[in-house]
Amino acid sequence: MRRSFFTLFFLVFLAFAFDAPAQNRRRIPPRVKNPAVVKLPNTAVVVDERLSVLRAEPSFYARVVQRMRRGRAVTISGTRQADGVTFYRVADAPNYGWIQAEAIAGRFRPGDDARLANLVQSSEGFEQIERAAIFLDTFNDSPLRPAILLLLGDLMEETALKLSAEATRRLDRREMAASGAPLHSFYLNYVSLDRYRRLGINFVFNPQAKLLHYDGAGWREVIKKSPKSAEAVEAQKRLDSLKERMEAVK
Repeated sequence: MRRSFFTLFFLVFLAFAFDAPAQNRRRIPPRVKNPAVVKLPNTAVVVDERLSVLRAEPSFYARVVQRMRRGRAVTISGTRQADGVTFYRVADAPNYGWIQAEAIAGRFRPGDDARLANLVQSSEGFEQIERAAIFLDTFNDSPLRPAILLLLGDLMEETALKLSAEATRRLDRREMAASGAPLHSFYLNYVSLDRYRRLGINFVFNPQAKLLHYDGAGWREVIKKSPKSAEAVEAQKRLDSLKERMEAVK
C-alpha cells in the first residue's frame, strides 16, 4: 500500500515539474543547424549506459573510443546535431570524444532533473538505486529531490531485508564464533553491502532480530530541509517505522 501511494504521488509530482512555468527555467542553448561546434563548458554525469558510447566524431558511424560507465563525470565543451540527435563533445582524461545528449544529465541543461527522475522511476534493481544516487549527487536544489529521497529510502529498506536473509544463509555460525568478533560486525561488514556504501548509502543492524535496515539518512534530510512538504509527513512515518523495527525482538 505504501509503495502504491508513493508511486502515484511521485508520478503526479513529476507531471507538475514538467509543466513548470517557462520563466523559471534556465535559458536553453540555441539549436545549431550548421556544422560549427558551439562552445558549452559544463559538467555532466553519464546516466544511461545504453547510449553512452564515446565516439571520435559526432556520428553513429564514427570510430568508437569506449562505452562510458554510468556515474562517470564528464566536461562538456561543445555540441553538434548529427544523425537525428544531439551530440556533446566531452572530455574524460585521457580520452575525449562525442556522446549522445540523452546519455548524460547535468545542471547545465534545463529539465534534466525531471528527465533523470523519470528515468529513475522507470528503472529496476540496482540500476534504479544507482540512478537515484546520481540524481541526489547532481541536483541539490531540485524540487524533485524530496520525492527521490523517499523513493531511494523505500528501495533501500527492501534491499536491506533481502541482504539480511542472504547474509544469514552465507555466514557460517561456527566460523563467526571462532573469530571472536561480535555478530553485528559480520553483518555490517557483509560483502554485498559494499556496492551500496560506494553510493553513500549506509545500514544499521538489529542484533535481536538479525536484520539489516536502511539507516534513514534520506528521510531525515527531507524532514530537515523540506519540513512543510507532503514528503516530510511520509518521511516521518518511515522513521517511526524504522525505530519500531530496530527495537523489535525476534
